Amino acid sequence: MITLGVDAHKSVHAAVALDDAGRELGRWRGANSRAGWAELYRWGTALGPPAAPRRWGIEGAWNYGRGLAQHLVGAGETVHEVSPCWTAEGRRRARRRGKSDALDASAVARFVRQEAATLPPIAAEDETAVLDLLVTERAAAVAEAVRLRNRVHQLLLQLDPEYRTGRPALRTKAGLAAAERYATASPRALDQERAAAVRRLARRLRGVLEEAAALAEQIRARAAAGFAPLTRVCGVSLLTAGTLAGLLGPGPRFRTDAQLAAFAGAAPLEASSAGIVRHRLNRGGNRQLNRLLHQIALTQSRHAPEARAYLARRAAEGKTRREAFRALKRFLARAVWRRWQECLAQGRDSLAAPAAPTASAA
Repeated sequence: MITLGVDAHKSVHAAVALDDAGRELGRWRGANSRAGWAELYRWGTALGPPAAPRRWGIEGAWNYGRGLAQHLVGAGETVHEVSPCWTAEGRRRARRRGKSDALDASAVARFVRQEAATLPPIAAEDETAVLDLLVTERAAAVAEAVRLRNRVHQLLLQLDPEYRTGRPALRTKAGLAAAERYATASPRALDQERAAAVRRLARRLRGVLEEAAALAEQIRARAAAGFAPLTRVCGVSLLTAGTLAGLLGPGPRFRTDAQLAAFAGAAPLEASSAGIVRHRLNRGGNRQLNRLLHQIALTQSRHAPEARAYLARRAAEGKTRREAFRALKRFLARAVWRRWQECLAQGRDSLAAPAAPTASAA
């Protein structure tokens, strides 16, 4: 078994190959480009017999190394994503201290060699990658809307500190329309320019809000088509289901619900000592997925009798409210994982279904 670790950067990639005993077979460094990916693949396949099994680990497989990862997956290679935190830990344990691209790539390869069985594999991009793109774009549009709205508020306060009195809120359609028509009675040139800026910002705000709404509709439509089982979890709307699909995919990245919980930082870390069993908060993992689980837990604590009973039972065991919520999030990670398996099975069934016969020409 040949293990290859890649330290991915914006312009260049560095790779180190290890044999089954952990001895270094060679090093490679090249451009982050399609030609560079092909060259790295040829270099890796030439290190052993054509039938020799290989596995790759890429630090930044969903960032700067995304193109390389998809190139290798398309070539039939086994590829794993490696967190930079794991690489840093490997460097700290190494006998040779220091940091370089080659040392990072070596740390990636050694980590994959030891932990390949527990690492999530990378699959070819599918519908979940489209959802991830749409969700990211919508989040940016929502953040821009907040920035524009705050700027309008600031200008209106400078023009009239009591502008809220008798005016509709800026979050409403009527308030946005009023901002687009805003005018001031002040003859000062500065106030007139402030009013003009309010109108310009309001028009931009309307455009950003329309863009965010259109993206939300696309996310809901795609989620309804392929990931509807996720909505059977209380607190998961179609918009949330699309966000979850973008974070969990592509493919079966998590073999167990424990892997998904660890990825989300929803699995508490054991911190027992001197016969006292306790767990502490896990501050690692994907914080966006962790936030979604927290939002689902909040919704269930208000609207789901089963969740309220679960929290009450945990409180009776001596858990604090925060500890009970952490336990509920871990429980929800299991529920989401099970529904995700249904989504994957549904996708496999749709791919396996024979295509409908086409009508022949008369």
